[in-house]
Amino acid sequence: MLTKKIILSLPILTFFLWFFVITSPAYAKGSSLQSQLLDYAGKSYTGAQDPSYLNYDLALREVMADRIKKQFGIALNPKNYSSFDLLEIEALFRCKKSEEPFDVFLKMFPKRP
Repeated sequence: MLTKKIILSLPILTFFLWFFVITSPAYAKGSSLQSQLLDYAGKSYTGAQDPSYLNYDLALREVMADRIKKQFGIALNPKNYSSFDLLEIEALFRCKKSEEPFDVFLKMFPKRP
């Protein structure tokens, strides 16, 4: 009887453990850039020229540029690329072969003035 209760409660305990492991890095002290992104969670915007959207986009670009610098050692100016370009650049860097240079992938994305 006791073993049935333990077996039935394992999925619930696993879910709570998974939830705390996944959400804890987002609230870590060293991730001030990521906490800026959490301020925009759940908001809707009127368009691409909405000042709130522009602030969100800049915060996302800064987070992505910081992640790329930490993971790959490549410093990118967040104002030169769109947030979607930075997401794609990070994905390409993760999939590149070890002998391929980073410059090949960066040439694929136009820089904004």
